[in-house]
Amino acid sequence: MALHTHTRLTGTTRGADSARENRFRLVVALVSSASALVSLTGSWIPSLWGDEAASIMSATRSLPSLFTMLGSVDAVHGAYYLGLHFWVELFGASPLSVRLPSALTVGATVAAVMLVCRRLGGIRIAVAAGVICAVIPRVSYMGSEARSSAVATAFVAWLTVVLLELLRRGTPTARWWIGYSALLAVGTYVFLYVILLAVAHAVILLSARAGRDFVKRWTACVVVAVLAASPVVFLAVNERRQVAFLAHRDVITLPKLAVSLWFGQPIFAAVAWALLACAAAAVFVGWRRRVSRDDDRGFGMPRLETVAAAWLLVPSVLLIGGFSIVPVYTARYLSFCAPAAAILMAVGLDWAARGRARSMAAALVVVIACAAPVWLSQRQPHAKNNSDFAQTSAIIDAHASAGDAVAFDESVRPSLRPRLAMRLYPEAFAGLRDITLHVRYDAGASWHDTAYDLHDAAAQGRLRGVTPVWFIEYSARSAHNAADEAALEHLGFIRAAEYAAHRSVVYEYVLPRR
Repeated sequence: MALHTHTRLTGTTRGADSARENRFRLVVALVSSASALVSLTGSWIPSLWGDEAASIMSATRSLPSLFTMLGSVDAVHGAYYLGLHFWVELFGASPLSVRLPSALTVGATVAAVMLVCRRLGGIRIAVAAGVICAVIPRVSYMGSEARSSAVATAFVAWLTVVLLELLRRGTPTARWWIGYSALLAVGTYVFLYVILLAVAHAVILLSARAGRDFVKRWTACVVVAVLAASPVVFLAVNERRQVAFLAHRDVITLPKLAVSLWFGQPIFAAVAWALLACAAAAVFVGWRRRVSRDDDRGFGMPRLETVAAAWLLVPSVLLIGGFSIVPVYTARYLSFCAPAAAILMAVGLDWAARGRARSMAAALVVVIACAAPVWLSQRQPHAKNNSDFAQTSAIIDAHASAGDAVAFDESVRPSLRPRLAMRLYPEAFAGLRDITLHVRYDAGASWHDTAYDLHDAAAQGRLRGVTPVWFIEYSARSAHNAADEAALEHLGFIRAAEYAAHRSVVYEYVLPRR
């Protein structure tokens, strides 16, 4: 009879556990869906900018043209461009469409973060970490941008989920090891620095005191992934001159590291660092307690704080610390570490609130309120690197007519050139004559057009019999392009109208009637 009662109670307990897990899965689905919506909402408002132009113009090429380009530039983004190519084929290249995949993968990242926290820290921390991850400024920014950061972050988050599952199983089947290796390899193709997570995972395994056989199998998986990803590593090394300009940028300063890297603005950064300090206090108190009990037993699973700290710090230290040797760091490259900061913030919040649900809920409201101004600033018309391509396109659409000529300031670097507006918002330029184009982007080996300046175009006779000429000049922090104006004036053009955009100016030049 007693045995029967025990069996019944055990079955009841298992049923309760199953119901609790089902409720948690529902919460994960709700929070991750809401996270995707947070990133997606208003994402169509900011103008597309130069880096997004590289994504869209690469994705809209034919596949042979895309592969030709990747042999010369941007190989490290090749997998993302390839995926975006098929996405654009189905859904078009509007700002909403090309940014939607990033929002969806933010939802996937938040789901993974919650699973990591549930495994190691419990449901309360999991929900808090999911909410914080949804609103942390670096995540909400990359979730509204047509670049590979959000997709790469999802790979990193799920790779960590798989690592924990491998540890939990102890002797997992081959398909789990294959899955880990495949995620690491494909993630590296999406974004090269995903490979750095392997170093963070090594630290996690060390802290968990994983067995020798386990470590051997894990090492073999990493080696296979690196070998599989070696083509993109080789191309990245070969194309390293693309990021040589980073050596001349002041990207490592205290304000940029403390605020801009993950937290957006000083107010949110202050709250974030306060919670990170609480997390450090929680770790210290927990460590003291373990020492006082002389608890030196091995651990089958790592601590949540260790996982998050390794995820956050190891790639950051490697990239930032190595900047003086190899300048391959800018803040966006560490976007995939932002979810780890959210986990540590949730740990700190739980410790500060002493686990009280109402206190944690109130604190989460404060975190969301501090993130709201940053989120709103990210959804202003010129939020993306002060880009005004949408605005200049609207000016052209409102004032130019079919058959008019259009020319662009070619004196700035490719990602800032006003002619990108024509590639990002082609409807506004329909019927206009591009009088300075040399090689169209999808016919060359680079991601952008190559073009003549107006002086050379005039020397080739491209302005004969043309009027009016719409000239879009990049004007922020630069002198007026006197050479282009001189070329037009030499041919008898006079300025008939001027329309100021956020950082550019649109001029109408006409030939006076005789």
